[in-house]
Amino acid sequence: MEFLGLSIYAWITVVTVIAMFTLLLRTKLPVEIVFLGGIAVLYITGVLSTEEALSGFSSTSVVTVGALFIVVGGLEHTGVLQWIVKNILGTPKSYAKAIVRIMMPAAVLSAFMSNTTVVALFINVVKKWAKKLNFAPSQLLMPLTYAACMGGACTLIGSPANLVIANFYADYTGEQVGIFAPTLPALCTLFAGILTLVVFRRLIPVRKAPESSFENSSEYTAELLVPSDSQYVGMTAEEAGLYNIKGGRLIEIIRFDREIVNPVGPDEFILGGDRLVYSGDVSAILELKSTHGLAAANHHVFSLQNEDGKRRLRTAIVCQGSPLIDHTVGQTDLEEQGGVTLVAVARRGERINESPRDIKLRMGDVVLLETPKNDVTRTLSSSLTFFDSDDIPNIGPKTLLSSVIMLAMILLSAFHIVPLLQSCFIAALAMLLTKCLPVAQVDKCINWNVLMVFAGSVSLGVAIDKSGLAVMIANGLMEVCAGNPLLVLGGICLLGTSLTEFISNTACSAMLAPIAFSSAAAMGVNPMTFCVALMIAASSSFATPIGSPTHLLVYGPGGYRFSDFFRVGMLLDVALLIVNIVVVTIFVPL
Repeated sequence: MEFLGLSIYAWITVVTVIAMFTLLLRTKLPVEIVFLGGIAVLYITGVLSTEEALSGFSSTSVVTVGALFIVVGGLEHTGVLQWIVKNILGTPKSYAKAIVRIMMPAAVLSAFMSNTTVVALFINVVKKWAKKLNFAPSQLLMPLTYAACMGGACTLIGSPANLVIANFYADYTGEQVGIFAPTLPALCTLFAGILTLVVFRRLIPVRKAPESSFENSSEYTAELLVPSDSQYVGMTAEEAGLYNIKGGRLIEIIRFDREIVNPVGPDEFILGGDRLVYSGDVSAILELKSTHGLAAANHHVFSLQNEDGKRRLRTAIVCQGSPLIDHTVGQTDLEEQGGVTLVAVARRGERINESPRDIKLRMGDVVLLETPKNDVTRTLSSSLTFFDSDDIPNIGPKTLLSSVIMLAMILLSAFHIVPLLQSCFIAALAMLLTKCLPVAQVDKCINWNVLMVFAGSVSLGVAIDKSGLAVMIANGLMEVCAGNPLLVLGGICLLGTSLTEFISNTACSAMLAPIAFSSAAAMGVNPMTFCVALMIAASSSFATPIGSPTHLLVYGPGGYRFSDFFRVGMLLDVALLIVNIVVVTIFVPL
């Protein structure tokens, strides 16, 4: 049965894709849940068979990404990435040279490993480097994330989206895609992107770093002393009315013998000589001097610099999809879950002068947390993205060994000695056997959420192809473009660049790969041209901060606004779209 030229299965696929797209844009549901739900609908309705619904989980590209997580984990654990980041930046003499100096290494590293990992490692170093060069962090963090996106398109293993497209290409043609198939065209677009940012560098915003709002702790915390003859000595903080107060909250008690109580519970006893540290609206907090007979401390000891062995102050950003969004911390279990205390909140580079626990958080807010000595990064990763990391690289002989293993993996695949999947397995096994990565760390290295999305993307692409939707859209494109292969290629790349601004490049690739190859088959042109062009287009997400996880990583530390990415990114989108179509048809003729 058909309706408007589409079978019932095609309509089910259309509705499912639209529903998934809407959920990704309008809800806080995790991406992997949306994809698994979509695949479940397609399976239950009969669009996909059992084998097809599960095909993504057995796909060689998905397994390859899983093995690559272990390889990259070995590089991180042995300090390879940290060593590279800290030793290659130098001291450029101008802003234009600084842009080039930061973009080139970021792009090269992103060509062989997760660009999210690369940007995460660069952030703190770039912030310090920017201060040394007398630049705002925002002037260098945006080029950093853009370079990581462009670099990911340069090799088959640089981006999961490339592996998705390569998987579809292998299914259509029976031929495997080489690891360096997109390298030459992607390098051209990379150089075009760097040149565009250098020429139009004045468009890159100069923003105040959000953590600068936290530098002077006396502006958002107040310290009051409890006299030894106070009537509140011996009471609990809650009984004394000193726990949750108007405009603030008790976050720490420093005893007369320098013992630090943190976090402070409502049942904590008040003793004579206690130094009570409050966060929030300082003017409101200081009213306790008159209402409770407390004394102002003669000097401020609570600061970002004066950390002791039991506590430390860390900054983090409220990430996309965080359960904290539209809630106050008091409405969540964040503090209990991580053993942390919220000290202050900044939004768009300005600290919010209210009691931090009463502030309804938004995506992109920067929070200052007092945390225990142990690492809470992984515990709170679903809610917050930390600007720094507690991971200490083990730089030593194994740093070189893990680098050699990575290089051997690339060469084995590049010279077709063994297939890419086998070379990744060999490298992963070598990392474990040589203890470049401890076995206990393997589970922490593998991002299971990404693998779930990846597997779901493969199955979704199968549904788009099997239902006839890909052929229908391909025929529609050819009709609009009068059967001109160059125009059809441009249309698919434009669609890819637009879609990837709002959804992951993996999902974008899964939706467009069947359409691209159906178009190439219908016109009798080289499918590899469409394959490479789509790889580059799917990684060209520059105009929105939600277009790539790397953009969200720098969004908070750079103090950016949504419009900053649109202004600079739209220019890059247009420039790279044109360069992509031109260079791909030169290196991989139609």
